[in-house]
Amino acid sequence: MRPENTGPLTLDRIPSPVGEVLVVVDGDGAVRALDFHDFEARMRRLLRRHYGEVVLAPGRAPEAVRQAVAAYFAGDLAAFETVEVETGGTDFQRRVWAALRDIPAGETRSYGQLAAAIGAPKAVRAVGLANGANPVGVIVPCHRVIGAGGKLTGYAGGLERKRWLLAHEAGGGLWNPAPQGSMSEE
Repeated sequence: MRPENTGPLTLDRIPSPVGEVLVVVDGDGAVRALDFHDFEARMRRLLRRHYGEVVLAPGRAPEAVRQAVAAYFAGDLAAFETVEVETGGTDFQRRVWAALRDIPAGETRSYGQLAAAIGAPKAVRAVGLANGANPVGVIVPCHRVIGAGGKLTGYAGGLERKRWLLAHEAGGGLWNPAPQGSMSEE
């Protein structure tokens, strides 16, 4: 399901400790996409999937969005709570993305827990697919979803970046939910 018109979209590039952040905003200042510079092609694919062909004009996101990005990476983990996002996607995807925003910083959920949170406990795979199609990474914190048993699983921004984000949100400590040992990656 695509919105009829996204209007003009602006692409801003903001430095962060884990690489340049790409932020796409609409004419009302709502964030339509957030990704990292090394995944720009993926971000553009998701935008096309959600909105059809779009043109991204280089420019600056509203100062409140830029400040929220800077504040988050400086340690203010609540900085994104008031940032408005607007996404395409199906009703199911938007339910998953809304539930992602309910996961507190510093905590994680499994795909099964996320499926249960949206009232679809048997839709674990569909939740995983929706999580992977999230166009607004970090603000809609898909990095907070992990595999069963605490396994660190795929992240569109790369597993090392996911590990960094989780450690950042845990107060800078090493993120490792697995007792006594190594974390396997799927």
